[in-house]
Amino acid sequence: MKIIVKHYDELTKDELYEILEARIHVFVVEQECPYPEIDGKDKNAYHVMGYEDNKLIAYLRVLDKGVSYENVSLGRVLTLNRRQGYGSELLRKGIEVAKEKFHADCIEIEAQTYAKRFYEREGFIQTSEEFLEDGIPHIKMELKIK
Repeated sequence: MKIIVKHYDELTKDELYEILEARIHVFVVEQECPYPEIDGKDKNAYHVMGYEDNKLIAYLRVLDKGVSYENVSLGRVLTLNRRQGYGSELLRKGIEVAKEKFHADCIEIEAQTYAKRFYEREGFIQTSEEFLEDGIPHIKMELKIK
């Protein structure tokens, strides 16, 4: 997988279209969860995109402190080709981007509960009880940067 990192201002129209298409496919259609996917935060984000054969197959965004949470955060983490290690590779790159671009000392996320072990493998720890977000069980998690 080839990983490309761009700030919103650097994205082409085609890249933005691919990102939004993938996010809506996974988080709205696949999960049968109608919610406002376009939330106004993309303009403040670095977008981490994984490609295979010139097709977007994995994605996440990195947001600075104060945009979503008190700390730097990752969100909209997805892979279209699951169980092939792309998500872990992309998550590691997202952590690297958070440190490099936003000097993160802590990364905060809201993870779907089923993905808890995925994030724990990279050092995230659960910091909240389970709660519902748009009808889907979530937990808050943090990664302290050494």
